[in-house]
Amino acid sequence: MKADPVRRERLVEVFLTAPGFVWLLLFFLLPTFNVLLISFRPSTLTGGIGEGWTLDTLQQLRNPDYPGILFRTLWVSLAITVSCLLLSVPVAYFLARCSQRWKTRLLLLIMIPFLTNFIIRVFAWKVILHPEGWLASVLAFAGLIPPGTQLLYNVRAVILVSVYTYLPFALLPVYAVAEKFDFALMEAAMDLGCNRIQAFFRVFVPGISRGLWTATLLVLIPNLGAYVVPDIVGGHSSSMLGNVIVRRLFSDRNLPHAAGLSSVLTVLVLLPMIVVILHRRRREAH
Repeated sequence: MKADPVRRERLVEVFLTAPGFVWLLLFFLLPTFNVLLISFRPSTLTGGIGEGWTLDTLQQLRNPDYPGILFRTLWVSLAITVSCLLLSVPVAYFLARCSQRWKTRLLLLIMIPFLTNFIIRVFAWKVILHPEGWLASVLAFAGLIPPGTQLLYNVRAVILVSVYTYLPFALLPVYAVAEKFDFALMEAAMDLGCNRIQAFFRVFVPGISRGLWTATLLVLIPNLGAYVVPDIVGGHSSSMLGNVIVRRLFSDRNLPHAAGLSSVLTVLVLLPMIVVILHRRRREAH
């Protein structure tokens, strides 16, 4: 008796997806659930996890400083994401339209700086933005900033360095979709009365929306939990939620409090993913 082809296909799908599902279960779902449980445990004097259960961590999350830190985390992450998208779309358009010879060279030039260590690149920006560095000297000489202006340890420095760091993560998925875009659609739009700019925004940008949503996730989610860039070039006044978690974990040695903040950060990370999934399902349904 021959096996049902539909059943055999389902068994193959289960067999292929099982390793990935087990991996996510062991190294994502279970650790996340464990962090959530730790946030309801008391903290010991040595910084460990005490016995029993408590709501003290939830009460500590009512700290009046946290709403400001949370708001800063959200708007800085959104500013970085929007900046990366605004830079990625025209660059992806140009790369998709240029010849294959120049396309390969330009992509290589984009990727070469990111073959170096992430920390080294961030510290390089710290040298560039130093008050006595060449950038501050050039801007002051040109009269664009007053002498002695602090380019480091503020939110602007965090956004600048983060955009530089995460720009390829936005550019590559946008370019991957733009390369497959049918540019004859733009020509048709111009034949119907649109100028090139109108065709760009009304035809090209909607046509690469899948790449834009992917780029949004790849840039927004890491920045919601970023702490290296804000710590090195932002300083204490530009702390984000990830910096507070690190301080609670290593300086204050309050593991339940760090777990509570990590749970809040997990919710912030999951929200953009849920929005994108619902948006794609709605588009597919129509």
